[in-house]
Amino acid sequence: MEKQKLVLIGNGMAGVRAVEEILKLSPDQFDITVFGSEPYPNYDRIQLSKVLQGDTEISDITLNSWEWYEENNILLYPGETVTAVDTEKQTVTTDKDRQVPYDKLIMATGSVPFMLPLPGADKEGVTAFRDIKDCEQMIESAEQYKKAVVIGGGLLGLEAARGLLNLGMEVDVVHIADFLMERQLDRTAGKMLQKELEKQGMNFLLEKQSQEIIGEDRVEGLRFKDGEEVEADLVVMAVGIRPNAALASQSGIPVNRGIIVNDHLETEILNVYAVGECAEHREMVYGLVAPLYQQGQEMAKKICGIESEGYQGSVLSTQLKVSGVDVFSTGKINEDEDTKTVKVFDDWRGIYQKVLVDEGKITGAVLFGDTKEGNQLLSLINKGAAIEEYLDQDKSDAAGIDFIASMGSEEIVCGCNGVTKGTIVNAIGEQGLTTVDQVKGCTSASRSCGGCKPLVADLLEHTLGDEYDHNQKESICACTSLSRDEVVEEIKSKGLTHIREVMNVLEWKTEEGCSKCKPALNYYLGMINPSEYKDEKESRFVNERLHANIQNDGTYSVVPRMYGGVTNSEDLRKIADVADKYEVKMIKVTGGQRLDLLGVQKEDLPRIWSELDMPSGSAYAKGLRTVKTCVGADFCRFGTQDSIGLGVQMEKKFEGLNTPHKVKMSVSACPRNCAEGSVKDVGVVGLDGEFEIYVGGNGGTHMRQAELLSKVKTEEEVIDATAAFLQYYREDANYLERTSAWVERVGLDHIQSVLSNKKTFIELIQRMNEALAVVQQQDPWKEAIESETLLRDLYKNVKVAAGSN
Repeated sequence: MEKQKLVLIGNGMAGVRAVEEILKLSPDQFDITVFGSEPYPNYDRIQLSKVLQGDTEISDITLNSWEWYEENNILLYPGETVTAVDTEKQTVTTDKDRQVPYDKLIMATGSVPFMLPLPGADKEGVTAFRDIKDCEQMIESAEQYKKAVVIGGGLLGLEAARGLLNLGMEVDVVHIADFLMERQLDRTAGKMLQKELEKQGMNFLLEKQSQEIIGEDRVEGLRFKDGEEVEADLVVMAVGIRPNAALASQSGIPVNRGIIVNDHLETEILNVYAVGECAEHREMVYGLVAPLYQQGQEMAKKICGIESEGYQGSVLSTQLKVSGVDVFSTGKINEDEDTKTVKVFDDWRGIYQKVLVDEGKITGAVLFGDTKEGNQLLSLINKGAAIEEYLDQDKSDAAGIDFIASMGSEEIVCGCNGVTKGTIVNAIGEQGLTTVDQVKGCTSASRSCGGCKPLVADLLEHTLGDEYDHNQKESICACTSLSRDEVVEEIKSKGLTHIREVMNVLEWKTEEGCSKCKPALNYYLGMINPSEYKDEKESRFVNERLHANIQNDGTYSVVPRMYGGVTNSEDLRKIADVADKYEVKMIKVTGGQRLDLLGVQKEDLPRIWSELDMPSGSAYAKGLRTVKTCVGADFCRFGTQDSIGLGVQMEKKFEGLNTPHKVKMSVSACPRNCAEGSVKDVGVVGLDGEFEIYVGGNGGTHMRQAELLSKVKTEEEVIDATAAFLQYYREDANYLERTSAWVERVGLDHIQSVLSNKKTFIELIQRMNEALAVVQQQDPWKEAIESETLLRDLYKNVKVAAGSN
C-alpha cells in the first residue's frame, strides 16, 4: 500500500515528539517531511538557559540528531519556513519556493516572544530570549559590554539574568509586579525567591513600567514611566510569549488566541492538525512541555487511526530549579475568601509550603525550597482527593517510595520532557540502570530543570529495592563509603583477590553486596590482576550472564558476532534456521552492522547458541561490542585504505575485552567517514598514507563528537594506539563511565601526554595483551551455560512454564 504523505510545520519539541509517537504506533504508514525555520535539528528549548550560562553546548541539548531523521526516513528541511498552506489542494509552500503535497498536515509552529512596543525597541542590543540565535547575540554582547537589563521577572527573565551573571555582566531585572513569578508563585514564595537571587548578585527593580529604550544606534539605557532611568548596554525582553498562529490564520484555518483544535487536536479544516504552543484546546493555550507531549500522543493515535478518548486538558504544574532554587506550583496558587490552606513556613531553612483546599478537596499547592511532595500533590489534585488523604500520608522518608508504588505507569515523572513512570521502570529493567544520572541519560528524565531528581531517585529505589545506590557521587555504591579510587588502591595494596574478600576486608555494609558494586568489583579485580583473577560470572548483570539482552516483554534478543559487519551464506543459513525453529519474532539489522534475533524465550537461549555455533556479538557487554566498517578501498571508488580488513583485525584483537562500559569502534576508508567514527569510542579514518584516530565520541542521548587522538602511518600503529588508549581507559575510568564522559572529565591533552611517554605507552600495551590473552582463552558462553546460577534460573523458568500448562 502506498504511504500517505505527512508534513510537519515546525521542528520543535512538541511537533517532533508527536512524530515520534506516530513512528511508534505506525512506523510504515507515512512518508514524513519536516520544515524547521532554524538551521538545527530538534533541540530542547528548555535548556537554552544552560547554553547561555555556559554550562552546556548546543550539541548537548539536541534531542534528535541529524542521523535520527535519516534513520527514520524523515525528510528534514532545516532553515526553511513554510509561508503558505493551500488547504484545498493540500500543499504547503516555503520561503524557498518549494511546494510539497500532504495527506495529513501537522502545524506545530510554537510561539513567538512578545516584544514590548517601546520607542527604541529596534535599537542594536535589544533582544528576546527564545532561540539559539538570541543566546548567541547575548553571549556576543557579554564579551564587549558589562551592563544588562532584563525586562520580565518570570521564569524566562530570571533564567536570562542568571546566564548573563555567569557571563560576567551586571544585571538589573525589571518587573511590573511587586513580586517575582506571580503566575507560578504566591507573594510569600515570590519574595523568598527574590532574597535568594539577590544573594546571587541580581538587582531587582519591581513595580516598574518601561517607557522607552534610550540611546543612539545602540541601546544605552531604559527609561521608566516614573522618570527614573537605568544604564544598559543590553536589554533582554522576557515578558511572555504568544501562539504563532499567523500562518494558520492566513491560510483560512480558524484561530482565536491559538489555532483552534478539538480533543483529537484536529482543526476545523480536514486533515489539518495543530499541536503545542500554537494550539488552543477548550480555550486554553499551554506553554509547558508535559501537556504538549500529552497532546502529541493523542493526536498521533488519531492520525494513525487508533481510537482514543482524546486529550482532556491538563492540570498545570511547574516544578523548576530557578538559579539553583527549587520551586513548585500546581493548580490554584492564590486563596480567596472560601479557600482554606495548610501552610508550613520555615524561614531558617528557607522552606515554604502551602496547600490550598476548596470544599474539602485539594485544589492547588505552592512549594519553595523543599519540593519533594510536588508530584504527590499533583496526583492528589488530579484525582480530586480530600485534604485528609494528604494530611494522613506518611511523612517519613519511606513516603516517597509508597507514593511511587501507587502511581500509574502512565503518570508523568518528568514534566519537562514528558517522561512517565512506565518509561523509567522499563528502562531500569532493560538497561540495568542504577543511578539518577543513568536514568537521565537513557530517558531524559531530570535532564532539563532537574526538579524531578528526588522522584527519579525514589523510583530507582522502589524498582531496585536493596540494590539501589543511595550515595551515588561519593562511593561506588550504597554498600560502602569508599570511592572508586579508594577501592582500587585497597585491592592493590592489600593484595585482595576476590569479591567476597574485598567486601569483608573493606567492611562492606551489606554482606552480599549489590548489583552495582558486585559487577564493579568483578571488573576492578579482573583489570588489576587479569592472569590470576577468575571472573565471577554470578556477579555480572543478567544480560551478561545470559549473553542476551532482556526485552520489555520478558523475552531476549540474541546477536551473533559478525566481524567488521561481514558475514557469509553459511552463517546466514544458520541464523535463518534458528529463527524458524525457535519462532523468533523479528530479525533486525542493527546499527552495528549485525543481525539481532528478537523475541527469544529464556529457556531457548542455550540451544540457540549451540545451534548457531557462532561467537556472541556481546551486544550486552561492558566491553567491545562492534567495529563498524565501510566497504573500503577494495570496492569504493573513494576509499584509500582497507577499512574492512583493519576493522576485522581490531574486532578480533579486542574481542572479549572487559571495559568500564560498552565500547563501539569504526573504521572508515576515507574522510567521508561513512562508518561514523565521529560518534564512536574509537573511530579510525583512513587518508592517503596515514590514519587518523578519534576517541571519546558518543552518538547516544549525551551526544559527543570524538576528538583527534593521533595520526599514524600503519595498521599496526593503529592497533597499538587503540590498545594503549583503551588500557588507560580501563585503568583510570569509573565503572560504567563511557569513554565520552571519561575523555571529557580528564581531558584529551592529559590522555595524549600519558600516551606520548614511550615507556608508559609500551607498558599499557603489554598490560592490554596480558588481559586479552586471558579472556580470549575462555569460552564465555560455555562457561555461562555451565554456571550454577544460570542453570538454576533456567530450571526455575521451565518449572513456571510447566506449572502454567
